[in-house]
Amino acid sequence: MADPSGVSPIVDTAGSAIADVERFGFDFDARYARLARWFGIAPSNAWIEVGDEVLTARYGRWRLCTELSNIKAVTITGPYRFLRTAGPARLGLSDLGLTFASNSRRGVLISFHRRVPGIEALGLLRHGELTVTVKRPEDLAEMLRAECGPVTARTNA
Repeated sequence: MADPSGVSPIVDTAGSAIADVERFGFDFDARYARLARWFGIAPSNAWIEVGDEVLTARYGRWRLCTELSNIKAVTITGPYRFLRTAGPARLGLSDLGLTFASNSRRGVLISFHRRVPGIEALGLLRHGELTVTVKRPEDLAEMLRAECGPVTARTNA
């Protein structure tokens, strides 16, 4: 069970806490939520988790996972264009960046040292960055900076 700070312990089969995980839900606005449902995306299966050593992002059937040590830069970004971000996970054609967007206002751009799989099951396409539009984007950015050490912290909004 989560404490008021939002940190939820991961427990093993004996009920002992293994690690603390912070979960950030996506901040859905009505237009994005309606379109997201067509692709099996809902608040119940769209979140970012930051654990002791791992960042995991889920957006419906799409998932990206990487070590916190792989995070190179964290940037608050936005606003975004609806037609370029609404719907399923989006792949940037020029840079292969991955976007999980649930609103057009603000998000967190997370850049990686090593590219990671995410948009397709075979892992052939690898992404150098991930943009997520979570609730409390500033808190996520601050947490990633604290967990990952010296990473870029600039704002483009």
